[in-house]
Amino acid sequence: MSTVRTALNSYQSLALLDLAGERFRVHRLDAVPGAEQLPLSHKVLLENLLRHEDGHSVTTEQIAALVRGRADGAPDVISFSPSRVFLHDTNGVPVLTDLAALRDAIAEAGGDPRRVSPLIPSHLTVDHSIATEVSGSPDAVRRNIEIEYARNAERYRFLKWGERLDGVHVVPPGSGIMHQINLEFLAQVVERRDGWAFPDTCAGTDSHTTMVNALGVLAWGVGGIEAEVALLGQPLSMVVPPVVGVEFVGELRPSVTATDLVLTIAETLRAHGVVGKFIEFTGAAVTGIALAQRATIANMCPEFGATAAMFPIDGATLDYLRLTGRRPDHIAAVETYAKEQGLWHEPAYSPRYDERLRIDLTQVTASLAGPRRPQDRVPLGDMRSNAAAAVERVRTAGPALRSGGSVAGPGVGHGQQVQDGAVAIAAITSCTNTSNPHVMVAAGLLARNARARGLKTKPWVKTSLAPGSKTVTDYLRRSGLSDSLDELGFNLVGYGCMTCIGNSGPLLPVVAEAVAEHGVVVASVLSGNRNFDGRIHNDVSINYLASPPLVVAYALAGSVTHDLLSEPLGTDADGRPVMLADLWPSDAEIDAVINAHLTPELFSDAYTGIFDGDRNWADVPAATGDRFGWSAESTYLRRPPFLDAAAEEAPRPDDIVGARALALLGDSVTTDHISPAGRIPVGSSAGRYLTGLGETDLNTYASRRGNFEVMVRGGFANPRLRNLLVAEEGGGLTPDFTRDGAVVPIYAAARSYAAAGVPLIVVAGEEYGTGSSRDWAAKATALLGVKAVLARSFERIHRANLAQLGVLPLQFLDGQSARSLALDGTETFDIIGIERALRTPSSSVTIRARPESGDRPGLEFDVRVRLDTPQEAVYYENGGVLPFVYRRFLRGDIG
Repeated sequence: MSTVRTALNSYQSLALLDLAGERFRVHRLDAVPGAEQLPLSHKVLLENLLRHEDGHSVTTEQIAALVRGRADGAPDVISFSPSRVFLHDTNGVPVLTDLAALRDAIAEAGGDPRRVSPLIPSHLTVDHSIATEVSGSPDAVRRNIEIEYARNAERYRFLKWGERLDGVHVVPPGSGIMHQINLEFLAQVVERRDGWAFPDTCAGTDSHTTMVNALGVLAWGVGGIEAEVALLGQPLSMVVPPVVGVEFVGELRPSVTATDLVLTIAETLRAHGVVGKFIEFTGAAVTGIALAQRATIANMCPEFGATAAMFPIDGATLDYLRLTGRRPDHIAAVETYAKEQGLWHEPAYSPRYDERLRIDLTQVTASLAGPRRPQDRVPLGDMRSNAAAAVERVRTAGPALRSGGSVAGPGVGHGQQVQDGAVAIAAITSCTNTSNPHVMVAAGLLARNARARGLKTKPWVKTSLAPGSKTVTDYLRRSGLSDSLDELGFNLVGYGCMTCIGNSGPLLPVVAEAVAEHGVVVASVLSGNRNFDGRIHNDVSINYLASPPLVVAYALAGSVTHDLLSEPLGTDADGRPVMLADLWPSDAEIDAVINAHLTPELFSDAYTGIFDGDRNWADVPAATGDRFGWSAESTYLRRPPFLDAAAEEAPRPDDIVGARALALLGDSVTTDHISPAGRIPVGSSAGRYLTGLGETDLNTYASRRGNFEVMVRGGFANPRLRNLLVAEEGGGLTPDFTRDGAVVPIYAAARSYAAAGVPLIVVAGEEYGTGSSRDWAAKATALLGVKAVLARSFERIHRANLAQLGVLPLQFLDGQSARSLALDGTETFDIIGIERALRTPSSSVTIRARPESGDRPGLEFDVRVRLDTPQEAVYYENGGVLPFVYRRFLRGDIG
């Protein structure tokens, strides 16, 4: 495994440092004049550059520019080499299929396929496959695991083949959620490897990789293609992000949770605008934020729009490392290294931030977020009106209801009905909150208090508990709180992402009938980090993020239109109303449980043998061979086609001429819209493909990401996506202008355009590609024949993914949009000047739009090319990263 190693030492920064009784080579930051003024995140970047200085990928000029800062406003481009790569199964399987295809291509060109092997360590956590098929019963977790292995046996065999690649370590199913495992076990804060000591840095194929920013670890989400580049030992080309210093003042009021705080931060930072920036939390009040609370905040960094959200290394960091069972010598090494390198938190010190904000902790109140975006915070007192308005919007937008918006059914008591606003799903889920013992114990205590007063959850609510680590169920069991949660239906359903990523399983039958037969508008309340349209469940129209105790409270209330502050949750055996305030535990009660039951041994026990897995994993057959044996009959794993037409030399880039719009989209189109993760509908293009092959259990799009045939058919197929070219229709449809504008599935239209030799573009609004880092949102775009995406603005990861797949990201100039230019998507488009633009990052090209009819004049306008680094231009010119890497292997530049 590679750690460093360059011969250059231009700043004479190489030195030896004693860490816990052992001497390590380090690059001292104080050897670089001006380094002391840098923010924490830029200090970590500086160390990375010093350690990898080679005069080519990393130069003295890049180092000097980083220290000098953005004085002239021009962005600096650097090459960054993470110390490790972090993957989960649904993004990791496509990474491994790409590497397997690259091995095939090298072998077919006469080379040694073993040259394609990771050069830096990586961990792949299997946490995205288990689904909440069974809930509300003691055997739910066992049955869900049985279903998981039955569905995913083929994928899991492939992952065992992936373990044959040097440095790939698989964390088997049932171990927990990747980010909580990273926080509690994998993250080192300071790496000591091969005689070197350096900051732990991580590139992860999930946008919430930022969770370990809470420990002072610089980590962020990347696309799977970028992860492949890093795995193969190639640096990541990046624009140095500006840093926003967010100062905390005051302290949280009693009973205010970390969830309330992070939703407030998300609202504030989205409004400010932090896309493509680093966040650093600073000020004396930071020391009062416990590390588990910091983890909740750092986890939701993608919801802010930022690249990373760093907390400093301080006493709270060391306390957490002790609590989670890290070795004493390692904790001592972290402290020494951080203090010697200027990474230790000094509250009085003020680094050079590009922007500054202040958040008053005393003003944070109980909140949820929704009904469709995590940054749309709703004070608890406003929930009733917010939810009622959301229901009305869905009713207005959807088909006419046939029943007046309510229905009774089996299991629903006399006088009770599933009405508009009913909570269909109440899920304690996601590492965002299950990593925080304070809110998890609060949920358990609220459940205990509710049961003591005789309250039950409403019969139409599907309840579940899916924590991110076994430590959670251990301390809930030790404290006796798991029994109360079980009695309310919050039984353990599995250790994985589950409802948070849309693996929510079926609704309870009475609710499914109410939605399908009577048009009732139902809701979910979950302790997750995202609530985009169609993400949680296709039949659940409104979704709210909340702290775990509020999830329990809404399960008791049964409706998001219930006012938790003024209306009782029920009545006790004596007929007395029970209010939320009667059940909510005090901070002192919560702390008493935590102090009594959370110990280092609890964490050590949970992580002993974590790479071994259970009997189910042991029974998965181990794969053999340096090349993977693809099966023509497989519906889960197909050799991806990205290298099928790759020549030894990159072709000359051409202008895009005669393109048509595959879709005309609005603002905030997410990667969930572009490439769904949830269940595959039978009637969808992907569903028809699979049923045509004899499949009866279609499973989810996420589980089938190893099969490009499924995923390309899922491109833009989310039923919640609104294509303005067919505004009256659901998602996944578009007019096919090769067939006189007939409205057909997007995949069918793309095939017709490909047969006719017509290139495609997508036109969109602001925040295009927000949400998950999934590379299939870009891969599907590319395989559908889309050559360019024109948007008002992009989310960072998806824009980079497009460039790395050979799709040209274009951005309207300020003040312009499809609407302002009167584009309706029926035009024919020429994009002129691409080859020239590739020579100058962030330059412009000209678009000529010719209307379908002669009623409107043609239009010519300039747009900005969003290839933000010279390396991205190289990737685009090569037709994507994989052809570029393949050509480097052929030349002997890699391996």
